[in-house]
Amino acid sequence: MKTMLVAALRGESVTKTVHGVVHGNTIELTENPGVPDGEHVEITITRGAGRPDRRGAGLRRCAGALSAEWTDEDDRILDDIYQERKRDQGRETGE
Repeated sequence: MKTMLVAALRGESVTKTVHGVVHGNTIELTENPGVPDGEHVEITITRGAGRPDRRGAGLRRCAGALSAEWTDEDDRILDDIYQERKRDQGRETGE
């Protein structure tokens, strides 16, 4: 954070990535951004960032989009892919 402060005092542009959760028109940050209170900042939002424990969350959000067209054959195909990946993973670990 010290280097950010020094750069800011020099008038240089400073970039830092922090994560947060959107609540309406407010973003609750998960860590201190290292910026003085009242400082004007520019925000770039990347959806889904900072949620490593939510792997596949985007897929889960849109999973219902194909529900009207999804067939048993689609389930079979995905199950075949899953089983093949499990077999391949076993070969890599020597099981």
